[in-house]
Amino acid sequence: MTAATRTMTGRFERLPPQLYFVTSAIFHYLGPAFAVLLFASIAPLGVAWLRIASAAAIFALWRRPWGFFRKLGAAERRIVIGLGVVLGLMNGCFYLALERLPLGTVGAIEFLGPIGLAAFGMRSPRNVVALGLAAIGVYVLTDARIEGEPIGYVFAFANCALFVAYVVLGHKIAAKGAADGVDRLGAAMLVAMAVALPFGIEDALPALRNPLLLAAGIGVGICSSVIPYVCDQFAMARLPRATFALLLALLPATAATIGIVVLHQIPTAAEVAGIVLVIAAVALHRAEEPGAAAVA
Repeated sequence: MTAATRTMTGRFERLPPQLYFVTSAIFHYLGPAFAVLLFASIAPLGVAWLRIASAAAIFALWRRPWGFFRKLGAAERRIVIGLGVVLGLMNGCFYLALERLPLGTVGAIEFLGPIGLAAFGMRSPRNVVALGLAAIGVYVLTDARIEGEPIGYVFAFANCALFVAYVVLGHKIAAKGAADGVDRLGAAMLVAMAVALPFGIEDALPALRNPLLLAAGIGVGICSSVIPYVCDQFAMARLPRATFALLLALLPATAATIGIVVLHQIPTAAEVAGIVLVIAAVALHRAEEPGAAAVA
């Protein structure tokens, strides 16, 4: 990484970590807007591979992570490779679940993992109450329903477990700062592309022959993987794991807010209550002492 890049990264690191989390949450839901075009022509695993491959290509051009990867020790390489495997499988499971279950149900199941992770790291009654408010708010917002194909629940719970692994491993690669974390993330994304290649490349072929579909796939990769994952590294580098897990409750609240502002979707009274509960939980939460956070 050049001196100019380090200077720019240093400036970014001075911004509040919560700002990066909110940015990640917003782009997390802009990606599906591009995916709408893809779902009509490409199977879920093809969409997953396009998302991963386009993100990997951007990281390769931007960070050239292979040089950084060569300098890592054996233990650090295992963490990066593990994160890459998790990213590859997580994206595939998410789209396979989404093909068979309502989005609200997939979202609710996905949040079960962070709830458990946050609960494990909570040490004060105040934060336990905050976690409870967040869980109730997310349940109301996602409108989870027991319907759809049974195999969809297998993919949804697999995605949930992999999402927890992403948070844990993501914090590990962010431990030495956001700049190093982004380089490790770039290497992990190349691993993810290789992991997803066998089961996604065939379904992705229509996009490789259609410039419009390919552009949409690149858009999905930028909005759903590059920007959110980079922002996550800047947030993870400075937020305790339990705090980050609780903040994930903002994801469905952000989706509802985007629907109100961009799509002019009038929320129901229950949805308004859900948003209020999530915001109250985040406002109530207080970061634990460093010693406690380290246990999380």
